[in-house]
Amino acid sequence: MNLQNLNNKKIALLGLGVENYALLNYCLKRKVKAIFTVCDGHNQAALGDKFKLLNKYTNVFWQLGAGYNQNLERYDLLFRSPGWPLAEASIKAAQTANKKIIITSPLRLFMDLCPTKNIIGVTGTKGKGTTSSLIYTILKEAKKTVYIGGNIGIAPFDFLAKLTKTSFVVLELSSFQLEDFHSSPHIAVFTNFSSEHLAPADPNNPNYHKTLKIYREAKLNIARFQKPSDFFVVNDKLALAISDKNPVGQGRIIYFTKSDWPSQLVGAHNKENIAAAETVAQILKINPETVAKAVKKFKGLEHRLELVASKNNIKYYDDSFATTPESTIIALKSFTEPIILLAGGADKGANFKTLAKEIKKRVKFVILFAGKATPRLKRDLLAAGFDAKKIKIAKSMAEAVSLADQQTVANDIVLMSTACASFGLFKNYKERGNLFKGEINKK
Repeated sequence: MNLQNLNNKKIALLGLGVENYALLNYCLKRKVKAIFTVCDGHNQAALGDKFKLLNKYTNVFWQLGAGYNQNLERYDLLFRSPGWPLAEASIKAAQTANKKIIITSPLRLFMDLCPTKNIIGVTGTKGKGTTSSLIYTILKEAKKTVYIGGNIGIAPFDFLAKLTKTSFVVLELSSFQLEDFHSSPHIAVFTNFSSEHLAPADPNNPNYHKTLKIYREAKLNIARFQKPSDFFVVNDKLALAISDKNPVGQGRIIYFTKSDWPSQLVGAHNKENIAAAETVAQILKINPETVAKAVKKFKGLEHRLELVASKNNIKYYDDSFATTPESTIIALKSFTEPIILLAGGADKGANFKTLAKEIKKRVKFVILFAGKATPRLKRDLLAAGFDAKKIKIAKSMAEAVSLADQQTVANDIVLMSTACASFGLFKNYKERGNLFKGEINKK
């Protein structure tokens, strides 16, 4: 698809998130002759500046608030935000009523329009943001012209106009962005895979996968359309599911394990992320000294096992991005010191039994944030033999940090790695992490 295909079309933008907003601006600046309608559950006030900036255009219309997802069959194209489920009743009804309707996404159109083939896509249950950012850092260190976008929070349409045939693009890709993909990047990276997104925990992003198999298939779309000249960089832990005998696409499969190169990143999982980035650098024939320099100076991403402070011989780590039991287990295994753990929160339907056993082995005290998942986590902790007297419930970040401080002695670790979504007490994992850091920095 190209921009000319959009001319004289009635186009609905399903959700005015980062990607659709950037797409709409891109089209308007290039005077695409289409009628655009923004379909979003928020009202004008909630959309704020976005509404004010776009409302001046005579070919932009609005379908907001109640009924925002109705009568979609009257459009020629639907550009879906990642949070808008493909299987939602409104989309199914539109497809039934209008057999010619096209359901696509901003990222799919970006892949069609992108002038460079030097696209590196990164997915995985966890580690995709860190790995994407590290690859970007390595390419910058190698003096390449490189841009980063996707699930990391930067819309590719914000930089599409700057790209040339020799540019490099690094895309962090979520399963919701990949689930209806129709092309694959030249280099695809799969960091790891575990149970995630199997329940609609996020009120602002109700999309989810009905089964683990559907979730895995969405992830594998990153390589499904590769050609023999492409590369699929895969964690060797996934070798049983992906192999030359059971190919996803036609790309050459290269496995990575762990890197022992010096870095500022904590934990064995980050050794895998570094190894993935190193493998990409090898494919691109980047000087190993350049790679080593970039790895050594890379500090990691915010809210991913981020060292907030070291005070009175106590280290405080913000791992608010850890919203699954598997990611919190990884965080726990990153330390040998005694841990006071802040965990719990919104329910994503996860199983906490394995996590509870790991907490029993590695944690001296647990503070649980009040939330729908917390009673289940507490039950599993007690079933694993964790002392009930060493569990406290907190109804705010200030209370949680205060309770943690009451348990600390020199050389302890205070780790916020919740294994749960943030919703309820907090808007999102970023707010939760920032509030944690705010409380620590008050000391």
